[in-house]
Amino acid sequence: MKILVTGFEPFDGATINPAREAVKRLPETVAGAEVVKVELPVVFGREREVLSAAVAEHEPDAVVCIGQAGGRTHVTPEFVGINYAHARIPDNEGNQPLAQPIVAGGPDAYFTKLPVHAMVERMRAAGIPAAVSYTAGTFCCNEILYTVLHLCATEYPAMRAGFIHVPYATEQVAHMAEGTASLPVETMVAGLTLALEAIVEYPEGDATGVGGGSEH
Repeated sequence: MKILVTGFEPFDGATINPAREAVKRLPETVAGAEVVKVELPVVFGREREVLSAAVAEHEPDAVVCIGQAGGRTHVTPEFVGINYAHARIPDNEGNQPLAQPIVAGGPDAYFTKLPVHAMVERMRAAGIPAAVSYTAGTFCCNEILYTVLHLCATEYPAMRAGFIHVPYATEQVAHMAEGTASLPVETMVAGLTLALEAIVEYPEGDATGVGGGSEH
């Protein structure tokens, strides 16, 4: 098995992105699966081109895209990507799409192809804060999630794909407001490694014993 894992570059004036740092530190193999690592730009449209090229080059069995969600307390595999781009801030080239579809005429949403509940179950069992998320936002993270799932639906039916958000890294919050949530990058690496193990363990389907649904 081959798993393509992507991590975004820093954005919004930051000097690091914990997603990129964690991806760089992942093992080269996990549970017998080869791990291929690719960095994505935080640029609407451009990150889609880089991802599509990487999928075409490496022909992975699964794709896991990693991004930062500042303010979250947990490692959060995403359940759904929506066909909607609405940027709160400009990307790294100054683009700021508002109320635009990601794929004109595409479905409103795609559900992940990854075993997100099994991933969360593994992380929690290891003491890593994790939860399934039901919103990937409307910035580049959601765009890349929708894009990779659109690739699964239209070009690579045998491929599975999804997205995981990670919190701020501990070093990022030193000068932020007291109490700002963060995790050490090493903890993220451990959590992501366990998530990849779950992908290998569950080639089809997902675990169903994990709670954590959302009513709001």
